[in-house]
Amino acid sequence: MSRFALIKAVLGPIMRLMFRPRVEGVEHIPGDGPVILAGNHLTFIDSMILPLVCDRQVFFIGKDEYVTGKGFKGRLMAWFFTGVGMIPVDRDGGKGGVAALMTGRRVLEEGKVFGIYPEGTRSPDGRLYRGRTGIARLTLMTGAPVVPFAMIGTDKIQPGGAGMPRPSRVTVRFGEAMEFSRYEGMDRDRYVLRAVTDSVMAEVMRLSGQEYVDMYATKAKEAA
Repeated sequence: MSRFALIKAVLGPIMRLMFRPRVEGVEHIPGDGPVILAGNHLTFIDSMILPLVCDRQVFFIGKDEYVTGKGFKGRLMAWFFTGVGMIPVDRDGGKGGVAALMTGRRVLEEGKVFGIYPEGTRSPDGRLYRGRTGIARLTLMTGAPVVPFAMIGTDKIQPGGAGMPRPSRVTVRFGEAMEFSRYEGMDRDRYVLRAVTDSVMAEVMRLSGQEYVDMYATKAKEAA
């Protein structure tokens, strides 16, 4: 049994008991081949729930600090996050974005599932913010379809993204796969990248029911 299968077998029932997740549209995720899952990001626990509700293992980028902690707690976090599919990347440096993009491309070229939050960071207030164009570059470079998804209610489990999760019902809603083959070879055209990104975010907004804010979440946090 793989580590992912073991984690899912052990934690899956606990998560279902605590959060009673309602999963809608999971059939839109292809059973094989590369696919990008792109969704909103409300709180830290999103990255724990998403892998456990999908049949296929989801690989995603995470801060390297999640796997570099000391002591028993640090080792347990590293074991869990790398087991469910997190790939640690130092995103603080000037080359962090490039490293994350290339990691995603490698995962997709291996025919796997790559999860991404186009907002780039957690929403500071529960609204949906402008997506960054890395999602568009990935789908245009690899030809992988994009399956939009929405996390609903996870901000009530862990308000502010910190502290112990509290029992509460959540919904994970997947939309139909989107493909952008008509833009093949245009992954350096900034207008195309923005159009593709905005179309994905429009689907995420429809699925989540969130209010949309046409600015980057990082800017909103800086202005707060």
